[in-house]
Amino acid sequence: MSIWTQISEAISALANGESLTEVFERLRTPPERSVAFTIAVIALGAKMAKADGQVTRDEVTAFREVFHIAPQDEAGAAKVFNLARQDAAGFEEYAQRIRNLFSEDHACFCDLMEGLFHIAMADGEFHPNEDVFLERVAEIFEMDAAKFQAIKTRFVPDAEPDPYTVLGIDPNASQEEARRAWRQLVRDTHPDAMIARGLPEEAVKIAEKKMIDVNKAWETISGKAA
Repeated sequence: MSIWTQISEAISALANGESLTEVFERLRTPPERSVAFTIAVIALGAKMAKADGQVTRDEVTAFREVFHIAPQDEAGAAKVFNLARQDAAGFEEYAQRIRNLFSEDHACFCDLMEGLFHIAMADGEFHPNEDVFLERVAEIFEMDAAKFQAIKTRFVPDAEPDPYTVLGIDPNASQEEARRAWRQLVRDTHPDAMIARGLPEEAVKIAEKKMIDVNKAWETISGKAA
C-alpha cells in the first residue's frame, strides 16, 4: 500500500470527525509512524506556504522534492496538501499535537524543521513571516535555540555558514567537542537511523545536503587546528 493511500485514509478519518489526536495516536509506532511524520510536514508545510501570503509553484515543487512523490501518487499527494492547507485549524494546534506525538525524540523535530526550511527557501527568499512561523514552531517543539540556529544557518544564505553554528556548538568549543558533535550528527543523519525514527524513505534524501554541510563544517574546524 502506498504511503499516500495510508495518508489519504488518515485525512479521511479527520474529515469524518475523528480528532487529530486520535489519528496520531494510531500512528505512534513504526511503520505507521512514517505516515504521522509525513502528515506533520504536510500540515505545517501547507500552513507555512501561506505565511508569506501566497502558495507558489516553487513551494509545492519543494514539497514534492522532500518526499519524491511517484507519478502515480501525485494526485493523492496534491489532495492531501490542499486539504491540510484549507483546514481551519491553526498551525500552533498542529505543532502542539506533533510535539505530543514525537515526545522526547528531539532528532525527529530537527528532521521536521529541515523539511520546513527546505519548503520555505524554495522560492529563493526567506520571508519575515516564514521566519516568525518557524521560530514559533521551534518554540512549541521546545527545540534548543542552538539547534534551530544551526538548521537556519544551513538553509538561509545570508552569509557563509559559521562551522560552529552548523555543528550546534559554542565558538569557543575545543576540537574534541567539535569532533563529538560532528560524529553525533553523522550518526543521526544516517539513513538507517532516520528510518528508525519513523521517517518515510521518501524523506531521507533531504539529509544529503545536511551531511555535506556538516562534513564541511568539521573539515573547516579540524583544518584550523592542523
